[in-house]
Amino acid sequence: MAEARPGARSGMAQERVLRAALSGGAILFTVGALDVALGVVSAAHVSPVHLSNRRVSVALDCYPSNPRGYFDVDLRDPDKRRRYEASHVRGLEQSWSHLPFAVELRFNSLQFRDREFGPRRRGVRRVAVLGDSFTEGQGVKEADTYPRRLEALLNQAQPGQWEVLNWGRRGADFPRLYETFEQILEYEPDVVVYGMFLNDVEQSDAFRARNAYVNDWMERRALAQGHRDVGLLDFVLERLERRRLDREALRWYSQMYAEPNREGWERTQAHLRDMHRRMQERGGRLLVADWPVLAVGDARDGLAPAHQAIARACAAAGIPHHDLRGPLSAADPSSLWVHPLDQHPNELAHRLAAESLAPVVRALATSPRS
Repeated sequence: MAEARPGARSGMAQERVLRAALSGGAILFTVGALDVALGVVSAAHVSPVHLSNRRVSVALDCYPSNPRGYFDVDLRDPDKRRRYEASHVRGLEQSWSHLPFAVELRFNSLQFRDREFGPRRRGVRRVAVLGDSFTEGQGVKEADTYPRRLEALLNQAQPGQWEVLNWGRRGADFPRLYETFEQILEYEPDVVVYGMFLNDVEQSDAFRARNAYVNDWMERRALAQGHRDVGLLDFVLERLERRRLDREALRWYSQMYAEPNREGWERTQAHLRDMHRRMQERGGRLLVADWPVLAVGDARDGLAPAHQAIARACAAAGIPHHDLRGPLSAADPSSLWVHPLDQHPNELAHRLAAESLAPVVRALATSPRS
């Protein structure tokens, strides 16, 4: 085969450079065009935010869109904004334009999302629901939270004979949950329903250190603040990173109940046994209601060993246990999300949980104590 002349080689090289430049330019143009065309994606790629006043008496869970039409507060309305400004909700000015759709939360003097907790009334059975953001009802109207739904269902058959107190607080896990349980005892509940989520378990120092980046990611997802405009490339890269870290979070959930966090899981089981014992001593009952991660695909199957570990621990200690995976399994998990950017349970998931819990709670409260 004849060797190409120097001039020809130079021309071929120039052509390759030109083709590469044109190709690169086309790619850059496409990315730029998509950046403009998908500006709505960039604008919508905002983490939900929780805003509250300093006293934590009023708060807002804010979202960038309202795909289900559920969020009933529209902060684009100046009158609405003035109302929350008058309540000294912090961060409103920086957030309302890109996170305009919200749900209002009101808290009692103990900073729980309920009416004030008073003395127990004669002839009324009292149920206290302990938990984290799932129980508080992140992104859900108060009337739609599972403690409120549970109260309504219990009173359908026996009007006025049941009250349910919501002791949920976002971000709570052990040992903080145990401290809240001790507060609950002062209010003399017949039944304490502990709405358990997989990340509630205590973490040993070694486990926490090994998974510091996952802990940080989960905290940033739960407590995300502010707004950042992103281009298409940033958007894609961040979505890939989110998916990677979400997979890591699922592994993290599972390992909390296995050898890597054996010490932390053992301490959590000790807390549960003590809660069970103390309720029995008062003639009451503890119920562990095990919430699933509302994940899609095969992720739920990967978390089955963690749920099984909870069930075994409860059975060994004689603690009543109710697995909420069953009641929620018939629905597509994404249909149970508060928002595409927030996988907390929405009002449908809360209703299904309450309907499943009502007969269990009724039976526990009315059955003879052993």
